[in-house]
Amino acid sequence: MDLMRSEEMQLVQLIIPIESAHRTISYLGDLSIFQFKDLNTEKSPFQRTYAAQIKRCGEMARKIRFFKEQMNKAGLLPSTWFSPSDSVNLDALEMKLGELETELLEMNANSENLQHTYNELIEFKLVLLKAAEFFHSAFSTAVQKTENEAGLLGEKSIDSPLLREQEMTVDPSKQYRLGFICGLVPREKSMAFERILFRATRGNVFLKQAVLEYPVVDPASGHKVDKNVFVIFYSGERAKNKIVKICDVFGANCYAFSDEPEKQQQMLKEVTARLTELKTTIDVGLDHRDNVLRTIGSQIEQWHHLVKKEKSIYHTLNMLSIDVTKKCLVAEGWCPVFSTRKIQDTLQQATYDSNSQVGSIFHTLPTKESPPTFFRTNKFTSAFQEIVDAYGVAKYQEANPGVYTIITFPFLFAVMFGDWGHGICLLLATMYLILREKKFSSQKLGDIMQMAFGGRYLIMMMAIFSIYTGLIYNEFFSLPFELFGQSAYACRDPSCRDASTSGVIKVRDTYPFGVDPVWHGSRSELPFLNSLKMKMSILLGVAHMNLGIILSYCNAKFFKSDLNVWYQFVPQIIFLNSLFGYLSFLIIVKWCTGSKADLYHILIYMFLSPTDDLGENQLFFGQKFFQILLLLLAIVSVPWMLFPKPFILKKQHEERHRGRSYALLDNADDSLDFEMEHDSHGGHDEFEFSEIFVHQLIHTIEFVLGAVSNTASYLRLWALSLAHSELSSVFFDKVLLLTWGYNNIFILAIGIIVFISATVGVLLVMETLSAFLHAMRLHWVEFQNKFFEGDGYKFQPFSFCLDDEDE
Repeated sequence: MDLMRSEEMQLVQLIIPIESAHRTISYLGDLSIFQFKDLNTEKSPFQRTYAAQIKRCGEMARKIRFFKEQMNKAGLLPSTWFSPSDSVNLDALEMKLGELETELLEMNANSENLQHTYNELIEFKLVLLKAAEFFHSAFSTAVQKTENEAGLLGEKSIDSPLLREQEMTVDPSKQYRLGFICGLVPREKSMAFERILFRATRGNVFLKQAVLEYPVVDPASGHKVDKNVFVIFYSGERAKNKIVKICDVFGANCYAFSDEPEKQQQMLKEVTARLTELKTTIDVGLDHRDNVLRTIGSQIEQWHHLVKKEKSIYHTLNMLSIDVTKKCLVAEGWCPVFSTRKIQDTLQQATYDSNSQVGSIFHTLPTKESPPTFFRTNKFTSAFQEIVDAYGVAKYQEANPGVYTIITFPFLFAVMFGDWGHGICLLLATMYLILREKKFSSQKLGDIMQMAFGGRYLIMMMAIFSIYTGLIYNEFFSLPFELFGQSAYACRDPSCRDASTSGVIKVRDTYPFGVDPVWHGSRSELPFLNSLKMKMSILLGVAHMNLGIILSYCNAKFFKSDLNVWYQFVPQIIFLNSLFGYLSFLIIVKWCTGSKADLYHILIYMFLSPTDDLGENQLFFGQKFFQILLLLLAIVSVPWMLFPKPFILKKQHEERHRGRSYALLDNADDSLDFEMEHDSHGGHDEFEFSEIFVHQLIHTIEFVLGAVSNTASYLRLWALSLAHSELSSVFFDKVLLLTWGYNNIFILAIGIIVFISATVGVLLVMETLSAFLHAMRLHWVEFQNKFFEGDGYKFQPFSFCLDDEDE
């Protein structure tokens, strides 16, 4: 079926042998034309048959995500190209993924341990260097001080040699040495670290710190941190225990250090040698890890596709019910009628490829359930269909507004956006997207760019219609051009300098296409274009609403509802055209005759004083009688819509109930069905006439008031078209021409930049979005509410392609 009606659908039951079930579901996923129903809604996901297989696939998907995370950390990009193949065994893939994960985890653990040791050795080396400087500086200061003191004592005291001899004879075991701890502390904690040490030891420590010039990698966190090297001198084991605890609290790393210069040099050499060895080992390990990740990256997309495909197959198998024999799976679902042969061939192919002895059974089920709605669209029509579906999915085989939206949407947009210069800019931008659609379709775009790319053909149609309406308005960036010949008017006096404000006379035939360029810039430009665009908006709006009412007739005839034809379509078409159809007729007559009749006066007094003489407002013979007739038809159509339909529905319900009450019941099953239906409907009293009548009353009031408000709503076409034209004129006159008058290249360049920025930002982006939203509102509210119910649901077939798009 064409796009006007959704495809004819059927409810199908498939009986599939278990040995071929997996391959059958896989082939149906490739076919993308069958929507499965869940036959196990009463079961939780963990109680279903294939829950273990789904868990396996989920675990494999987790491992693949782990590989991708590792590749991102290593700065490697996975290969985006892959050849879909089912030759990979899922069990072998699961084993391979497990081995690779174990290998990577082991390499990561080894690398972390080596890196941790390396960072500790770096800190240890810094401590050796800085602490050695402390001790060397302190030793040099002490020696110099001792020598100075000895010189002073030699000059002033004769006892000095005796004291030196006494010092030399002291027992070394009775000498007391201070202990010390070296390490690094984060610089931001150094002040607090020093205060806590002082308070905890009551000032019985000596702390010396040195600032490192560059940050170092902290072994614990792995992040670069600014640190200070410290040396703490203390006395006693209690002080040492306190200092060690404080260091732990502040995250200070302490390292062993000797105060002997020879041992310091030896330790420094050992640390430097170990750092060199560790650096080499770490680099080799990282190279090996990168090689493993590159090998994974060449196949990871294929694995990802396979795991995702298997998971979706098992999810679908969980929707099937198991036959009582435990040998078959029973599936139910929707498919288009035209695809019956394709599905049967697919089932046969799956049976053959699975080497199954029993084939799958395909048969149609009778049902009263409303089928899903399915329209076959392509890359051109899909954007227009999405506009309709955003409002509501069409009921099954209801008239599709998307068919008419292909023309009416871009045309109404162009009426508001009419400028063939702006239309060309829009068309060039769209053609860029269309010509490079293969490249863009394979890339991940941003949200806004993806939206524009998806609607590229819609924007192309909007641009083409904008060029057309721009030629009618004769506007190119607000400038008129004599494209189709010379203006029909000329200056009355050859010596006059401003023909647009002085009197002009018609010297040639009427301008053949669009608005005569002489109107632009004249004193009467705004009144003329206001009148033209306002009347044109009313004509387009009435035509658009009539199309909606005609489509309601098409729906009624298709669903064989004579009630809706005679008591909905007929009074609605009469009411709308008796008032606003007549107004449109008067506009056309006035244009054709050149009359100066006041249409506002005619329409208002058609209601207030229908029998009064029209006088100079009479446009044709018999107008007074014709207006009275139209007024009577409009008045009669209101009760015509309101009263007959509820009473006819009540009568039909009574006749249907009476026929069922006295029908013969052939067997017990029919009796039971009748009783259940009778109970569910509540018998004869279940029909709520008041509810039906109130619903019809609301519908009638909504249409009558909506006929007025919707017609007024179409005046937005006039308002936005005028706003677009005036904005374009302001940008040209007050920006470009104003800077041109200064005769300065610098000012002119600034003016051109501002003009281009304003044109692109305001007119080509904001005005485009504004006109798009208003055109969408006119279709959703003013057009579709005349016939479109939109209470259906989309056909969502099981498809691997849709899974890839969702991903």
